[in-house]
Amino acid sequence: MFKLPFPSHRSLHFGTGPARWLFACLLVCSQADVQADAVDFAHDVVPILRQHCAECHTKDASLGAFSMNNREAMLRGGESGEVLIAGDAANSRLIELVRSTDEGDQMPPEGPRLTADEIAILTSWVNEGAKWEAGFSFAPAAYVVPLRPRTPELPPAKPGESPNPLDRIVNAYFKSHQTQWPAEIDDATFARRVTLDLTGLLPTAEQLQQVSDPSVPQQERRDALIDSLLNDRVAYADHWISFWNDLLRNDYSGTGFIDGGRLQITDWLYDALASNLPYDQFVRQLIAPPNPESEGFIRGIRWRGNVNASQVREIQFSQNVSQVFLGINMKCASCHDSFIDEWTLEQAYGLAAVYSERPLEIHRCDKPTGKQAAAAWIFPELGSIDPAAAQPERLKQLADLVVHPDNGRVTRTIVNRLWHRLMGRGIVHPVDAMSSPPFDADLLDYLASDLAANDYDLKQTLRQIVRSRIYQSQTLVESHEPSAAPADFVFQGPTAKRLTAEQFIDAIWQTTQTAPAAIAAGGKKAPTPNPIAQQRGTGTAARAALLNSDLLMRALGRPSREQVVTTRPADLSTLQAIDLTNGSEMSNLLKGGAQSLAKQEASAETLIDSFFLACLSRQPTAAEKKLALDLLEVAGPADVPGPTGIEDLLWAVYMHPEFQLIR
Repeated sequence: MFKLPFPSHRSLHFGTGPARWLFACLLVCSQADVQADAVDFAHDVVPILRQHCAECHTKDASLGAFSMNNREAMLRGGESGEVLIAGDAANSRLIELVRSTDEGDQMPPEGPRLTADEIAILTSWVNEGAKWEAGFSFAPAAYVVPLRPRTPELPPAKPGESPNPLDRIVNAYFKSHQTQWPAEIDDATFARRVTLDLTGLLPTAEQLQQVSDPSVPQQERRDALIDSLLNDRVAYADHWISFWNDLLRNDYSGTGFIDGGRLQITDWLYDALASNLPYDQFVRQLIAPPNPESEGFIRGIRWRGNVNASQVREIQFSQNVSQVFLGINMKCASCHDSFIDEWTLEQAYGLAAVYSERPLEIHRCDKPTGKQAAAAWIFPELGSIDPAAAQPERLKQLADLVVHPDNGRVTRTIVNRLWHRLMGRGIVHPVDAMSSPPFDADLLDYLASDLAANDYDLKQTLRQIVRSRIYQSQTLVESHEPSAAPADFVFQGPTAKRLTAEQFIDAIWQTTQTAPAAIAAGGKKAPTPNPIAQQRGTGTAARAALLNSDLLMRALGRPSREQVVTTRPADLSTLQAIDLTNGSEMSNLLKGGAQSLAKQEASAETLIDSFFLACLSRQPTAAEKKLALDLLEVAGPADVPGPTGIEDLLWAVYMHPEFQLIR
């Protein structure tokens, strides 16, 4: 049941009273660290463990029954019990041993001792929670990442079971893991989830009525809603441009735009989404752009002043192409051979040389090696690149190899990203660790092969997922970063997701009818017509995704996009809680929304009913209506409330988890 958090927000919303700060604290479901960690696991911790501990405590060696192969093994300890206590270096035996001067006790027992700096790094790492790179292990990899595509044989569909191909695979998975199917969701919950997922908007009253029409079979009316959402090319492009802006480092303002060190690809990207450009062509036009509209992605950012060798444009190209299209972390390998996977410095520079128009000297940890990089493809079994060819031809050859029919890596990566976006967790998790095993290889491979079989139509992949019973099941309420290691994870159903910054802002504008008319996105300047404006048509209200970021959007997780961003923070932070309760941007949204709704001069009861339906896709209960009437400060349900009371109601509903979560 919805419960209003306070009888009125005015005493806390615009003041600094203790109640307000109490609410800000309560709003933080899982507080994120304000400051970045001081210790980098891959670059700071792994080299120390590899040099001083690996011989005796990693791979197949575990002297004293103590293994450092992964974080879970270290936390289990050895013969003497706990060796590492995450967050407590003072009581961790590991730190005691590396500090010890007792020859019978000190670690390592032979060879060079740890330096004071190395001990300080390990101490800080433990105190920060002994965080571990997802998917990393000192043990030899037991999972061999497939390169070529595979079309799995579907389990038979039995009477009474969903015939959907994804459900058949999931059903077999559930049976093998002795997992029960989650309950199905009702029509209104489905409508709210699918409209937010496919178009980023809340369902309208008309959509809710149509999807709940008892005269039409349920699957038929749900399929009709899905098709109508995917066929709304403007709403689809308005929503999914945020996903791709994050991935492709595209924004409308910020670093590099003033001095020409960065180019937008907004017009090209919006047109590609609105026209549903097949994914293989989408990738080709980004890697080997035939015109200036799409070259901003591979050009990256020309940083002002001196930069690390791993951040020059050519290396950015290597990192971004690898991460976005192949789910490969090439950043570590841009400084030295990777500590966390198989990629080498030479491979990172070989891919960078495909883009380079100048001799590219290999740098190791920012120091020149005297060796020149030669253009090369990282999967030679699919073909090669001619290092002597001109840059445009090398880029064309690379694009051909990335979307090669035998490159299952590219299709697996994108369908995994879409599954993660819709279901709350990737089949491979995290989504950029595509060298990690999927929780179900058949599910991943089916989606990837189905994408290729349907001419790389991303909308068809989205349709395939949202039509499944597993998508239309009740969500789990848990952290988006489960504590279980990827190998130990058992899929049980979709996970609840928080509204993105853009969805949150759009929902407020939509439910108060206050969306601005102008958009900021697009590289074209007057008098040349903006392609985005042409696609959207006149009279279409703006969407948050097409506006420059503001303080509230950034607090809610919209990134600066100077780096590739594949997943946004899943948990509410202290900064977000404070901005939602005390920020000027949120205050202005509430004031403007209240004034807009007050102009309708609707009765209190009508306003409450319509607002609950618009925000939560349901009618209020009797108890909720009574509380809402108290907030509106009216004598009776037929009275017309004023802006002040409406503002209280808006704040109470928008702050509630039922509004902020996609369930």
